[in-house]
Amino acid sequence: MELVNRFKKTYNLEWVKLELLKTAFGKKDSYMGRKDPRLVMVWYFIVSLLPWFTFNQTILIGLLVYTIVTSLVSRVSPLIIGLLTIGVISEIIYIVALVYLFGGEWAAFSSLITFTMKITIMSIASIAAFASMDPEKLSDALLSFGVPAQFSFAVSYGYRMLPILLDEYQQIILSFRLRGKAPTNGGVLKWRTIYYYSKIVVKAFYPMMLNTAKKTRTTVEALEVKGFSYSLHDKEAKKQKLSHLKLSNQDYTFLVMSIGILLAIYFLGKYYPI
Repeated sequence: MELVNRFKKTYNLEWVKLELLKTAFGKKDSYMGRKDPRLVMVWYFIVSLLPWFTFNQTILIGLLVYTIVTSLVSRVSPLIIGLLTIGVISEIIYIVALVYLFGGEWAAFSSLITFTMKITIMSIASIAAFASMDPEKLSDALLSFGVPAQFSFAVSYGYRMLPILLDEYQQIILSFRLRGKAPTNGGVLKWRTIYYYSKIVVKAFYPMMLNTAKKTRTTVEALEVKGFSYSLHDKEAKKQKLSHLKLSNQDYTFLVMSIGILLAIYFLGKYYPI
């Protein structure tokens, strides 16, 4: 019982909110967070595309281990890792049940597991890359690759709006609970209580979106006053904004190490295929 109470105190709604905020704003002092964002994005696209060009399970296992180690070194949020782990485990259970119901063929199981590994590698690589990058770095990297300035700003602004959405949503739910009355008799399996809170969760969405739209309009007006639209199409402003993007010795070391590890995984799969 003491262990359960400690778990409830540690892993509550506030903890979930803080973990989501850390993920949204990135970790500048993490392993991937210190890298040039352009290099991180190129690394992500290469690692996430490589699994789709092979069915060699040795290579896939190597890539999976590599991405897992990279995500652990980058100190990815345990909440995100936990959700991904639950998804992978449930997928494996589903595959085992599906194969068992349709004859128990090992070839079918192997094919489905191979597909699951490819999806998992992409997911872990995206977590390691984007959960470590600051929204401003991500926006600047997209802009440097020629992505339209409106889109790159929208990505950064979406990240910045996440904490506002979370706070707004939490405040609305608390106001519903303050003005409402929870059922005194929960019923069988607490179905009345579950229904009550589910209804609050759904009802809180509309006022949250309305309040967020008002704040977004205020933000747009403030940006226009400061000449935001003009800066989007001014080459000098773009050059000044991207002047901080420079590859360091640490970035070159990471590039060489990544190429070496990927080549080692490829040759290992070539000589010891599964």
